[in-house]
Amino acid sequence: MRIATWNVNSLKARAEAVAIWLDRVQPDVLLLQETKLADADLPDEPFASRGYTLLHHGEGRWNGVAIASRVGIADPVTNFGDGPVRDTRAGASGGDADEGFDPGREARMVAATCGGVRVASLYIPNGRVVGTEFYEGKLRWLARLERWLAERCSPAEPLVLGGDWNVAPADEDVWDPAAMEGSTHVTAAERDALARIRAWGLADAYRRRNPEPGRYSWWDYRAGAFPRNMGLRIDLLYASAPVMERLVWAEIDRTARKGPPTPSDHAPVILDLDTPGTPIDAGWSGAAERAARRAGRA
Repeated sequence: MRIATWNVNSLKARAEAVAIWLDRVQPDVLLLQETKLADADLPDEPFASRGYTLLHHGEGRWNGVAIASRVGIADPVTNFGDGPVRDTRAGASGGDADEGFDPGREARMVAATCGGVRVASLYIPNGRVVGTEFYEGKLRWLARLERWLAERCSPAEPLVLGGDWNVAPADEDVWDPAAMEGSTHVTAAERDALARIRAWGLADAYRRRNPEPGRYSWWDYRAGAFPRNMGLRIDLLYASAPVMERLVWAEIDRTARKGPPTPSDHAPVILDLDTPGTPIDAGWSGAAERAARRAGRA
């Protein structure tokens, strides 16, 4: 069974790229973030024609999460079961992303059971600037996730939390920790929140199979960040012990960040359970050496 997570940075803009990637990688379950669509506006064809059922939780122009599965979808939950989210479609009230910021009213969480594994697609708030309402809201949202785990889940059951966490768990997940000091994504409070979630009974599937530094899942579109490998590892697959016991492979698909067509600024993260899935070239061979040359370090 192959499970992947990918922040596509607009499913409408990335529909062709997603279709190409599905054909190449053949995941059984794909967790999507930042779809930026209302439920009624989904480009369903790339999924339905390939045998995937799509469960989407959106609000319009911002956020949005989904689960695409070809091994079934059961017992869906959106927004932790806390009720409806805002409507940010053009012209709708609540369409201003900055007005009355409340991450609990944003489309950032969807969960379901797929092929016997409970999965959740998560899009953790960015936090923007330390000390602002957006940063405090990010910490509240992570605390709400922690409470959902305690109240609704069990670490003894197969569970995968995947998504764009907007937190780099450790310094080795950051291209230059000194350059990031004082910024969101690397603060002690954010990392402590992730540590509490792991302590509940989850492990970092990618890191379990790949201990080396210098592998990231997000690179800014600007300043040549991708070819210079100036990135962050913020897209994570956290799994419970029953899943980790079945883990045989995990990777970040750097190739998907290259395009064409125009790529997302995030790369997919993939894990395989029981047996390896379709072989892929994830694009890491020689990447560090090329990045060093471009950055003038070699």
